[in-house]
Amino acid sequence: MSATPGNAATVTVERDGHVLLIGLNRPAKRNAFTRQMISELSMAYGLLESDEDVWCGVLFSHGDHFTGGLDMQDVGADLASGGFTVPEGGRDPWRRDGTWSTPLVAAAQGWVMTAGIELLLAADIRVAAEDSRFSQLEVRRGIYPFGGATFRFPRETGWGNAMRWILTGEEFSAAEAHRIGLIQEVLADGATAIGRAKQIARVISERSAPLGVRAALASAHQAREQGDAAAIAQLEPDLARLTASADGAEGVKSFIERRAAVFTGR
Repeated sequence: MSATPGNAATVTVERDGHVLLIGLNRPAKRNAFTRQMISELSMAYGLLESDEDVWCGVLFSHGDHFTGGLDMQDVGADLASGGFTVPEGGRDPWRRDGTWSTPLVAAAQGWVMTAGIELLLAADIRVAAEDSRFSQLEVRRGIYPFGGATFRFPRETGWGNAMRWILTGEEFSAAEAHRIGLIQEVLADGATAIGRAKQIARVISERSAPLGVRAALASAHQAREQGDAAAIAQLEPDLARLTASADGAEGVKSFIERRAAVFTGR
């Protein structure tokens, strides 16, 4: 991933087989988001969605903290003018721009502030270290969450749980985040969130058929956005398409032969 000339990359991108590892890389500033960082994350997500050889993504952070939120000194003018511009080839860094087809696992630790919670909410699976501290504190800065928390937080955790933290801006623990469903696993006893996120991503990319994964995500998105009836109408056509694919044939063959399937994404 290229950086702005003269600046080090604030988002790292690395391939691990069919997994794309996306790392927030401004640890000296607690990974607070600058315009450059937002742009680079946008480009990383563009790659995640456009490269057919990428079957799963992992979002993590370098250093002790996931993110302290936005670097207001750097991005304040953009907020005042109405938001950020997505670069050509990129995608919305908060994944608000339509349906996404590649699953994303997010790993958090340390501070998970404001935009950090929204990045987690935009992911499909979320894990966090036991020492993580969360806060959706925009209302204490005179603004409100604009990266998806106002609709994703209530949807994922329930209205009362979401409003409890959005409207007060108070901090809460990883245990509370797990209780309300913001995260799916809390890592303790020395286990790292990034390690667990990689494990989950490898299970998805190495044991699951990528066409089936994409279809499952699309069906879930369709049901949520258009209603169950729309998703139901698409089930049988999708099943016929998947069954006729090379991976569909491999899935049946591997079952008969009692071996692990070897999928190719075709």
